[in-house]
Amino acid sequence: MKKTSFLKFGIIVILISINLVGCNQPQKEKVTEKVVEIVEDESEAPEYFLLRPKVEKAYGYSHAVRIGNDIKISGAVSMDDEGNPTAIGNFEQQMINCYTDLEKILAHYDCTFDDVVVENVFTTNMPKFLESAIYRNEIYTKQFPTGSWLGVKELALPELMIEIELEVYKAE
Repeated sequence: MKKTSFLKFGIIVILISINLVGCNQPQKEKVTEKVVEIVEDESEAPEYFLLRPKVEKAYGYSHAVRIGNDIKISGAVSMDDEGNPTAIGNFEQQMINCYTDLEKILAHYDCTFDDVVVENVFTTNMPKFLESAIYRNEIYTKQFPTGSWLGVKELALPELMIEIELEVYKAE
């Protein structure tokens, strides 16, 4: 018999011996199975909201989704109900239009900007945003949310200069 075959045979015999000895040991503790009942809580089921259903279905997204007390709101941009950019070339008005749409979505969930915990701003013109950021003082009157301001090369359509997304926590 070759050395490697003998070694493999020896290892197998040792493993079988260990298993046989283990099987003959008295059972020290009875293992019980715990059954956990999963209860479907309807308050945790996602609730989707479309601000502009035709546009959102065409692009393949939902403008907001609520799960329990948490609401995620997709980036709002300056567009009309047909999905055409508005306030082209006017950064300040595009920003105001974003917040107007966000306010409509918040109202759908009986929320205000006071419930916003995260605000992320994406802009193709950071210096213009920084000049206009003071407008946010009219939006957030109690406290500012956490978030990020990101300068990006482009948004979904070339005429868009700003996009704002939110996360909301609505206490019961």
